[in-house]
Amino acid sequence: MKITVPVLLAQVALVVQIAALPRPDLDTWRHDAYWPGAWLDWNTDSTSVPLPEVFVPQTTNAAQHSYTAQNSKGLQNTNGDTVPYTPGLTGPGGWTSYPSVRNNNTLNSTVAPASTNTRTYYPEAVAGGQLQLSLVNNYNTNVTVNTYVTGLDSSGRLVMLQPNGKFYYPETNSTVPVPVDGDIAIPLGAQGSTTTLTIPSWISAARVWVSQGTLQFFTVQSGNQIWSLVEPSVVSPTDPNIDVDFGFVELTNDATLGLYVNISYVDFVGLAIGISVTTSSSTSGSEDYSIQTQTVSGLSQASAPQICADLQAQEESDGYPWGDLCITDPSTAELVRILSPGNHISTNATAFSDYWSTYLDEVWQKYISEPLVINTQASAGNVSCTVSGEELICAGSSRTYAKPSATDIFTCNTGPFEIASTDNDIHRAVVPRLCAAINRSTLLLPGGNVQPAQLENEYYSVSPTNHYSRIVHAHSAGGIGYAFSYDDVMPDGGVNESGLIAISDPSALAVTVQS
Repeated sequence: MKITVPVLLAQVALVVQIAALPRPDLDTWRHDAYWPGAWLDWNTDSTSVPLPEVFVPQTTNAAQHSYTAQNSKGLQNTNGDTVPYTPGLTGPGGWTSYPSVRNNNTLNSTVAPASTNTRTYYPEAVAGGQLQLSLVNNYNTNVTVNTYVTGLDSSGRLVMLQPNGKFYYPETNSTVPVPVDGDIAIPLGAQGSTTTLTIPSWISAARVWVSQGTLQFFTVQSGNQIWSLVEPSVVSPTDPNIDVDFGFVELTNDATLGLYVNISYVDFVGLAIGISVTTSSSTSGSEDYSIQTQTVSGLSQASAPQICADLQAQEESDGYPWGDLCITDPSTAELVRILSPGNHISTNATAFSDYWSTYLDEVWQKYISEPLVINTQASAGNVSCTVSGEELICAGSSRTYAKPSATDIFTCNTGPFEIASTDNDIHRAVVPRLCAAINRSTLLLPGGNVQPAQLENEYYSVSPTNHYSRIVHAHSAGGIGYAFSYDDVMPDGGVNESGLIAISDPSALAVTVQS
């Protein structure tokens, strides 16, 4: 079974359960880990506080399913029917929006339980959605390696997987974050061993965390019996996990669309992890799906020091603080992780402040006299954009585009790249393609007046460019893996570099701690 993947125009992916939709023909995918802002209260109907938005593609051959934002109660189609949804990942074509479940380093429950009991152990989940999880330890040191699984169950409640294969619900009455004290660490065996357990039911907005040592999670009640899980931060100096080497895999296993799973370097490069997914053997109509395994190997344990060496060389070449992205443990001087430029700027506001200035001046000058054509790869087709004054104006878009700052470019979610619930589909299509073109520095290349159109061997071929992304791809197996938010943008018929695996009938997921 061949599956390609769709562009998700948002910060966090969520899934709409639509049983009537056919098996999707997916095109490209988009990923990002975090949204800035306060914890979300999913029971509020107020619009007085701006909320992060998620734009969810829908099948282009099922236009009758056109969904609109409708708070936490559900989504409505054009017939006025309310459709239940679960946070997670989604399928192809078009866009719709509703609030995100993950912002900053928090994961938020979406429904309040009937019971007010806290930290309750619940019985075995129903058989539907069970997924075998194999944890392979190839880490070539003698340190303890732990795994944690976090996410939302099919009702939208926060869950963490216990070593016995049951869900633990980390709920509290506290309105300030308190440590999660349940049995949530899944220790891996010795080097070369495999630890196997089963995720008992459907899970969404989930992560499989792998750490060298122990990770600390916190939980807080943000009002109306809605809980937030405070996850490890890579930028807060007071976070107890700041010196712990860890990484994570993102996944959603959904009853309708199946399993979506990926490794990500959007926020940082940490502990090296690979993934593989095995399908079930099944027949659907005239289609026969034989058992197969898809693998994304990602980086090796040796990659991080090599990436840092290349980043330091780039700093020596252009004078910008690429080497500062490499974070060491102050007590041991050992490398802990490599931050993305956007995360580095969050704690070093002037870093890269003028990095893109000359390039953007040249881009804006070029497109005064000729149009920049954005191929929306959707029903809107090609959109013509030209510069007037200081702004790029794209025909039919709900916004105009000022020159973005370094933060805007590296994060793709602020300034002209912000996407709000009031924005139209053309803006939502322009944002990922324009931000990807700037990160990859393709706008001044021959043929760069059409985006996306360049092949992957043309990405990052001139400076300035996103050298973090360039170098991460250079060291990742097959050049595959998310290195910035819209790293899945590609021309029609191009290669998807994001490394997301989409399987409609998974039987097993293997997460490997790389040697």
